[in-house]
Amino acid sequence: MGKPIKQIRSRAIPLRGDDIDTDRIIPARFLKCVTFDGLGEHAFEDDRRDASGKPTSHPFNNPVFQDAGILVVNKNFGCGSSREHAPQALQRYGIQAILGESFAGIFFGNCVSLGIPCLTMTKDDIHALQDRIAENPETGCSIDLNDLSLKTPDSTWKLNLPESIREQFVSGNWDVTALLLENSETVQSIADSLPYLRWSNG
Repeated sequence: MGKPIKQIRSRAIPLRGDDIDTDRIIPARFLKCVTFDGLGEHAFEDDRRDASGKPTSHPFNNPVFQDAGILVVNKNFGCGSSREHAPQALQRYGIQAILGESFAGIFFGNCVSLGIPCLTMTKDDIHALQDRIAENPETGCSIDLNDLSLKTPDSTWKLNLPESIREQFVSGNWDVTALLLENSETVQSIADSLPYLRWSNG
């Protein structure tokens, strides 16, 4: 079983724009890697540099947001291809949770498998939170998955997450691979009972 995830406390990064797809999160040329190690430094690689290679004003380039672990995005974040490299890159960059108006389904599922909660807020709340963080990058944020709330020094915000997913995080059952390994004897017993697997093993 994975580690229960109940609270996340960190500063945040405001990343504005709808329909930011997985190719922007991690460009396709980095998919040839054998492992996911090192992907974090290439998160939003193409957005962070202009045609001449000079750094842009992308928030991931801004020193005031360095070491922030909560990403605040807009609508349909993570759309496009189903590449799991996108949430892997964000996690290795240091992102522990993502707040947004909405998320692409496959991206959302890939994040759950890595232990990255993707929580939704209303459009107005997201915009207000992005503005507040941009004005004061030192704003501390505390996400509580027990009551689905976000607390900043002067406000409390309502978060949304399907109950089944919330339960997976707080119980530690989000790591499917760990669950399979912990129940390997049961998995093997079921596999042994399946006639097509017995046949394939000779």
